[in-house]
Amino acid sequence: MKERVILTIDQSTSGTKAMFVNENGEIVQKASKGHKQIYPREGWVEHDPLEIYENVKELLGTLSNNEKDYEVEALSITNQRETIVVWDKLSGQPVHNAIVWQCRRTTEMCKDMVDKGYNSLVHDRTGLKIDPYFSASKIIWMLENIPGLKQKAENGDILIGTMDSWLIWKLTNGKVHATDMTNASRTLLFNIYTLSWDTNLLDLFDVPHITLPEVLNSDDIFGEIEDPELPFHKLPISGVIGDSQGALFGQRCFESGMSKATYGTGTSVLVYTEKPVQGQAGLVTSLAWGLGGKAYYAIEGIINSAGDTIKWMVEELELIDLVSEAEALGEGT
Repeated sequence: MKERVILTIDQSTSGTKAMFVNENGEIVQKASKGHKQIYPREGWVEHDPLEIYENVKELLGTLSNNEKDYEVEALSITNQRETIVVWDKLSGQPVHNAIVWQCRRTTEMCKDMVDKGYNSLVHDRTGLKIDPYFSASKIIWMLENIPGLKQKAENGDILIGTMDSWLIWKLTNGKVHATDMTNASRTLLFNIYTLSWDTNLLDLFDVPHITLPEVLNSDDIFGEIEDPELPFHKLPISGVIGDSQGALFGQRCFESGMSKATYGTGTSVLVYTEKPVQGQAGLVTSLAWGLGGKAYYAIEGIINSAGDTIKWMVEELELIDLVSEAEALGEGT
């Protein structure tokens, strides 16, 4: 009898992994590939969405070589959360590189909105604060700086989404524009209490609703693989969740007060609360996941640079030769 597995895409800040995961949560096959980090100016960070999707295609092709040994049940996706992609609805081509969650190009824009007193409105509906980290100001930047894009958005000729939306749209051959509520909740446009795109926030950031994806539960069926260049044709896509929330779930933090820390490019510390709790001292209220039509909550602390700092120490400061040397340096040994 073939082993039952889920095919999983983990699309992160520095690269992409594809895995077969069995019923015991064990990774039985794995392939990975990095993508280029693009720095147009100091403090600006971008990714090429087409490069990332081509990497996904290559990795799925690699795993398909062993498909005969497994019963593949579904494709699930976890992803870097606040990174935003805008693409042409007809051609399927990105209108610009993805603007990454680390990017600080909208710092002054966000400061101006805070100075005008909009932070309370945003916080009361999203659990977050106005900051370049989140997606909304990145969307504004694209709409204001790419000629003709604002009019295309108002006409419904472009689509906007986080990385999961981009991958789902490509995997389904342009048939599905959707996201899950954990990714939607990181945009500053999604009301985490009504569980819908918030009209007042869309007006505040001037983002046309028609461009945004349908928001589903993390465990809903998002569509099927329809890209004719891909294996696993007609495989259902289900189990879509932001990377930090995926780690919280993967660590089985299902009781209030249980927490996890994810150490990667940055670090996210999430504490499961089940019901919404107002974050204090820099913590934010987050959706943990949506399952079975119900929303669950967490509070989160974010460190923008963690592993990225170690990488900087190796590549730029040349204080150490290997990432593995950082621990001894920190301990003073």
